[in-house]
Amino acid sequence: MIHRWAWLTAAISLTFLGGCAETQFVVSSAKRISGSTEATKTNDKTPGHYKIGDPYTINGAWYYPKVDYGYRETGIASWYGPQFHGKQTANGEIFDMNSLSAAHRTLPLPSVVRVTNLNNGRTLKVRINDRGPFARGRIIDMSRRGAQLLGFKRAGTTTVRVEILDLESRQIAAAYSQNVKPINSYKPPPAAAPRVAVTSKSLAAPPGASAAPPPTNNHKVIAVEKVPERDLRNPYVLPALNDTVKVLPVVYKPRLYVQVGAFSQYDNANKMRARLSLIGPANIYQVRDFNRPFFRVRLGPLNDASEAEDMLEGIIDAGIKDARIVVE
Repeated sequence: MIHRWAWLTAAISLTFLGGCAETQFVVSSAKRISGSTEATKTNDKTPGHYKIGDPYTINGAWYYPKVDYGYRETGIASWYGPQFHGKQTANGEIFDMNSLSAAHRTLPLPSVVRVTNLNNGRTLKVRINDRGPFARGRIIDMSRRGAQLLGFKRAGTTTVRVEILDLESRQIAAAYSQNVKPINSYKPPPAAAPRVAVTSKSLAAPPGASAAPPPTNNHKVIAVEKVPERDLRNPYVLPALNDTVKVLPVVYKPRLYVQVGAFSQYDNANKMRARLSLIGPANIYQVRDFNRPFFRVRLGPLNDASEAEDMLEGIIDAGIKDARIVVE
């Protein structure tokens, strides 16, 4: 199918027409925001820290990290491993490709999500502790172990549904928020006040009052369970998630499309559809947004994630920068 892209670029000159209402899927071939730091030992259990982060840009595309406990998205998953094994993640942990973890572009670090492979029904919980992926059309980057458990290590990519786990993610944020005492912030208690010599004298009870009984030592002693104190100077260490994989029934196979754009004018959408028909079946889908009609132009359905990424690459190279992959 790759030969079609040369034909596409030479046969048609695609320009983005006015009226597009949807933003592009942010793309980049880079995996990292900046260079990773090599760790001295790949088995170091560096706890890392809680991080949301400021907006950042990769190759001209902006990303806006935020707390989103209602997050749910369907798209393409990939995996990463040897090139980053033993290096620091975006929140300061040490990446271990043989452990279960994942990277996401905007969710808080760490967060817990459920990832379901829509092609085989395998589903698991995974902790997000890194930023990425920045390749075109992808929404999550699994560690190598995660790809093995979800059954797509050999294929390299697959279609997935990613859902944040509200309770677990809130618990993580709360646990880190309790650990707010910075290192070396301890202050010694103030010195005791100087003692002054004091004399005492017993006085007789006033008329009509009885003297108080003398104090006794007959106090009842109650055993109290000792609660271990947590040293707030040490970072919070998260309990590891296990590698439990559940298999759900595959109700339907996901359908993949490359969406070229959404147009407010049908004529513009139809012109784009006619040009795209040179390389594959292109269709127009009418939707309503804010009570206004829009016309989406899509290629597909496509066979798998690999074919969708190849088509997206060719269309973007032909000049349509707002093209993106859609999974339904």
